[in-house]
Amino acid sequence: MNILIIYAHPNHKSFNGAILKQVQDHLDLKHTVKLLDLYAEKFNPVLYFDEDHRRRDMAVDPDTQTYRDLITWADKLIFIFPVWWSGMPAILKGFIDRVFASGFAYSYKKMGMAGHLNGKTAWIITTHNTPGFLTPFVQDYGKVLKRQIFSMCGIKPCKLTSLAHLRGIDLKKRQKMLEKIATQASQL
Repeated sequence: MNILIIYAHPNHKSFNGAILKQVQDHLDLKHTVKLLDLYAEKFNPVLYFDEDHRRRDMAVDPDTQTYRDLITWADKLIFIFPVWWSGMPAILKGFIDRVFASGFAYSYKKMGMAGHLNGKTAWIITTHNTPGFLTPFVQDYGKVLKRQIFSMCGIKPCKLTSLAHLRGIDLKKRQKMLEKIATQASQL
């Protein structure tokens, strides 16, 4: 299986960096794995339109062709990112806005949308500081990505692993979370 890991955290020494390492270290060697580190890539998340950059041309924008090619290549997408202020990092939001464009990831039908990324699956791993019991009551961009973006683009099934209340847990609990990620990665 071709697996593309899309990582969106500016610090590899963070807990998100530890998650990335667990995923990379525990994926079966039979898979072909590529990493897209949006911060290391210095991905430009700014979406703008002018005479040379029209919304209707985003699916063929040469600035994002490499990223569309990676998504086309992948059978499974693994997203690793923190949830900040109930949202994904701006660099990842810009990536979604610019790369998952109409004509590439989906198209409009008379009623609704048609996903173009059918046959692909995803695993979203998010971290946040919201206590677990409050998580269902706040907007979690991991859920938004799963239900309102990937689903509409045809990416199914999509698993969401939400690691809650990091600020309030000790190192032992964090290690258990990392062991759980390692087990899940090894089962892909």
